[in-house]
Amino acid sequence: MRRRMSTEPSSGDRIAKVIARAGIASRRDAERLIEAGRVTVNGQKIVSPALNVTPADRITVDGRPLEAPEPARLWLYHKPAGRVTTSRDEQGRATIYDDLPGDMPRVMSVGRLDLNSEGLLLLTNDGELKRKLELPSTGWLRRYRVRVNGRPTEATFDPLRNGLIVEGERFQPMMVTLDRQQGANAWITVALREGKNREIRRAMEAVGLVVNRLIRLSYGPFQLGPLKPGAVEEIRPRVLRDQLGLPQEPEPQTVKPARPRPQRRRRTP
Repeated sequence: MRRRMSTEPSSGDRIAKVIARAGIASRRDAERLIEAGRVTVNGQKIVSPALNVTPADRITVDGRPLEAPEPARLWLYHKPAGRVTTSRDEQGRATIYDDLPGDMPRVMSVGRLDLNSEGLLLLTNDGELKRKLELPSTGWLRRYRVRVNGRPTEATFDPLRNGLIVEGERFQPMMVTLDRQQGANAWITVALREGKNREIRRAMEAVGLVVNRLIRLSYGPFQLGPLKPGAVEEIRPRVLRDQLGLPQEPEPQTVKPARPRPQRRRRTP
């Protein structure tokens, strides 16, 4: 006897949300998987994400059973310049996933950094957490260290501080500090609360400057710190819960495995 699938909003969770929570894809990509006919529920192929499911429903994606979601986890990753923020690249360029340890679970990036940008990129195994951190309503401040070619003054950045429109797209006011001039280049610090495509580069071009280096230093409360390029470090579950208000869950013992102490050799008499 087949289980009846519910479309009532009060019964269970949306199927795309459940797939995202399992770390298969973001909610938007999960909806695309459904529309492509790659998801079944209780043996029936579905083509619409307007469906609620419960833990009792049997879900498969590409013929594989959907595993129970693991606790939400978050990593800091220092993206080097020249890495693409995708799992695969049609042009054969190196991706951020080439740097990640082989024992990491499947992860997704929170937002993106373009090919030539570097610095802090957050990675998570949880599609719902990814969505939450990317929402404009989260309003987390993102801070960047930027090098531009030119000799700007404080007045140069007034349009950015007031908010400007570039190619018909409105950018919210940015916090811009002119740090120092270094030859033909100037170093500045930029902070903003949204992440539109190439926003800082486009904004600088609008005031006559060209960005030749861009490093993200922080994303909300999470800092790049001394993390080396290509390195990855997991945020402790307790810190993650405190920052995001996540439910209490036991910390996995594999977050930072203890190293065995070297045994001292006994001296022979």
